[in-house]
Amino acid sequence: MKIVKWVTLFFCFVSLYSCKKKQTPDPPVSNEPNIEITLGYGILSKLNGIWSGPVSSTTALGNFSEWVVDFRPISAGQVSAKNELDPLNDIFLSFFIVKHNNCYKVAFRNGGNFTGMKRVTYLLADSVSESSSQSYYRFSEAVQGKSRAYSEVLFRNDSIYLSSYTNMSLHMKWSAKLQCSTAYQSALSNFNFPQKIFTKDFSTTFDGLTESIYFSTTTDPPSGDPFPESAQPYLGQTTASFTFSTSYTPDPNKNVLILCTTQPIFSGFSLDQNALKTKSRYIILPSLTSSYVFNYMHPGTYYYYALYDSDGNNTFNSGDWVSTANATFNLSALGTQNVTTQINFTIP
Repeated sequence: MKIVKWVTLFFCFVSLYSCKKKQTPDPPVSNEPNIEITLGYGILSKLNGIWSGPVSSTTALGNFSEWVVDFRPISAGQVSAKNELDPLNDIFLSFFIVKHNNCYKVAFRNGGNFTGMKRVTYLLADSVSESSSQSYYRFSEAVQGKSRAYSEVLFRNDSIYLSSYTNMSLHMKWSAKLQCSTAYQSALSNFNFPQKIFTKDFSTTFDGLTESIYFSTTTDPPSGDPFPESAQPYLGQTTASFTFSTSYTPDPNKNVLILCTTQPIFSGFSLDQNALKTKSRYIILPSLTSSYVFNYMHPGTYYYYALYDSDGNNTFNSGDWVSTANATFNLSALGTQNVTTQINFTIP
């Protein structure tokens, strides 16, 4: 009988323990995505630097021998660059972390002025392959996917290869080499970059839209753009102007190239070709245009020059006129600057 009592007590204890255990609810299962798993995150640290190389294009802009892009962090989880060809054509490129379809991924925003019109496209990372020898990233249009538009970015050694497609047809291709890896270091330290911090919540941004592409047929920004250039953080503005020495009379049919570098390119009257690799922003202007405003410019120290391009090849050659003063300025975050220089020397 004693054994029966002990067995009975044992089962009562087990039953009571089991009931108490069941009264403790299971922890809720979170449906929130994990930002530690961000598709395409590796591209953020690979983009930084000043890159230069030729562009082949099926657009009205055609091909050109050099396109320089200065990528730097502008927040803890975003890398951007802006550059111009002329007053009617510029482009702003940006890669940043977004939340979309209940996961985190890197978005590629590209857009700008094209012969007087504006266009902005949002592409989202959907394919990544990273190895010790190369890294590949594909970004597809957010609504219709790659059938509408996509871009591929490949890194191999010190080179970047960017190809963009529209309606499955090649739009442009850029192959470039890394020219400078020092200009972005201050921004890197400032933001402790990169960090897995998302910039925009795109969970419902493109709902009801036929595509994540925004157009404007005027110089006004496209309507509905969820992350316009005017909303970009950290970047500043520089008004750059130039004059001619009284001994020079420019031909109104020729152009002037103005450029900002991160290293001085002249020592006295000697040109340092290697320092030209630090070219960050530049634009080709009609010779009688006296100034230009560089918008959304990375903070930092710059050297400013103006080149009267006598032979029309957009670079420094014998017979061209140039400003030799290393006009220096510092642009602060969200700041504005004015800089000027005088064209006063003929390259022998």
